Amino acid sequence: MINPVRATRGIAVASHAMAAQSASAVLRDGGNALEAMIAAAATIAVVYPHMNGIGGDSFWLFSEPGKAPRAIDSCGAAAMAATREFYAGKGMTAIPMRGPLAANTVAGTISGWELAYEVSREWGGKLSLQRLLADAIGYARDGIPVTASQAASTSAKFSELHLQPGFADTFLVDGSAPAEGSVFRQPRLAATLERLAEAGLRDFYEGDLAKRIAADLERIGSPLRAGDLARQRAALVTPVALRHSRGMLYNMTPPTQGVISLAILGALDRLGVDQVDPLSADYIHLCVEATKQAFLVRDAYVTDPAYMRVEAQSLLDPGRLDAMAGAVDRYRALSWGGATEPGDTIWMGVIDGEGRAVSFIQSIYHEFGSGVVLADTGINWQNRGCSFSLDPQALNALEPGRKPFHTLNPALAVLDDGRTMVYGTMGGDGQPQTQAAVFSRYVQMGMGLQEAVSAPRWLLGRTWGSMSESLKIESRFAPRVAEELRRRRHVVEVIGAYDETVGHAGALVRHASGMMEGAFDPRSDGAVAGF
Repeated sequence: MINPVRATRGIAVASHAMAAQSASAVLRDGGNALEAMIAAAATIAVVYPHMNGIGGDSFWLFSEPGKAPRAIDSCGAAAMAATREFYAGKGMTAIPMRGPLAANTVAGTISGWELAYEVSREWGGKLSLQRLLADAIGYARDGIPVTASQAASTSAKFSELHLQPGFADTFLVDGSAPAEGSVFRQPRLAATLERLAEAGLRDFYEGDLAKRIAADLERIGSPLRAGDLARQRAALVTPVALRHSRGMLYNMTPPTQGVISLAILGALDRLGVDQVDPLSADYIHLCVEATKQAFLVRDAYVTDPAYMRVEAQSLLDPGRLDAMAGAVDRYRALSWGGATEPGDTIWMGVIDGEGRAVSFIQSIYHEFGSGVVLADTGINWQNRGCSFSLDPQALNALEPGRKPFHTLNPALAVLDDGRTMVYGTMGGDGQPQTQAAVFSRYVQMGMGLQEAVSAPRWLLGRTWGSMSESLKIESRFAPRVAEELRRRRHVVEVIGAYDETVGHAGALVRHASGMMEGAFDPRSDGAVAGF
């Protein structure tokens, strides 16, 4: 059993302990929650490189006591040269998952750091970029121990990555995956982060660094160009919101599936999930069936908001949620022919002494993204744009300048009893499922926060280790749970006891008294750091 971490002056959680420590150190130095999260984001980009990096995208959700939550969309758009005709001319019927042609969207994450840094000034922030990026620069230059997760991901994806431009020079040792516990250094990335600290974050998109990035992208055959980088701007947006029986719940706007995470919780609220055993087949069945109904809605509507046929908030109208809950058969699984999306990501949370809370997620999509590492800057570029379709009738059809659909969605709740909660996870389509598990078990079913994160979980759909659409449940569930789920027509696969497949979750809560507590996922390399 893992005891919860409690604090009164500040707290942070991350799926890698060094990132949580970087955030906590900034809070101790007088920084606010946004400043702390920038530091954590930079550190985790270095120490968990298979899950995220500065060549990817990020999304922020944050709140101040007594004020409406706000969000930052730092999703990069498709290159102007990334047209359906461009790929058809190369004889392709789909965008490849790896390589330079998969590196077809701008990396938006640094623009999110840039905007978060501006907002942090509104909160009285005074720490310099040099201070916020210092840990990350040191870790990249001096090295970090390779985690079991990084070693395993490198080995598992070796065949599809080792020939990609720059990958072997960056992530392999003598042509093989690095050993767990060996020292991993990224000197070119350290120099890139130093440049950003000195010249400012905008340099990634319009300065000398941008020119070097664009030249490398063009050299390897990516459709991205300098003009695409220069057009990138993060945006402050109003998050989608759900009135729940326990309080107000918030999540990220499209192009993320944040509205779907809220829809699942809205349906479960109507289905009386708080009346069932949180380790039972009844509980998993209700959660999975609500997820299926929500995914049907998502796959019909959710995309780049500029292309959506409905307002995202309307998908949370009470009538829609009533219908979604009403479509759930409590005793029989809906036959599932839908395709789910795997993905690797990091989620982190910070709450400062003033009660300001940040929920943050950062990703390069698949493990190591496109697999491309730019020779000059050491940046591993994302492959988020491989989610675009080359079918012009598809919901997520490729268009120049269009934002790709994102599974990423950071969550935040302001509960009626005075608690503020930030929570989230990595894991593609597992994200809304795990969010539902953590929130319902803690808020509605009375589990302790750490217990809710550690408790056995499930995943409907694919992972990169398995392309099956089965319902995967951890082996810590009682055998009768799998038996009952199969009786209800679920296709059940039992996986490991603490299996990374179901994601790296985390959560922080600030109580009305000012006491804070945090929970990290034992499936990850994470930690909670508080003081």
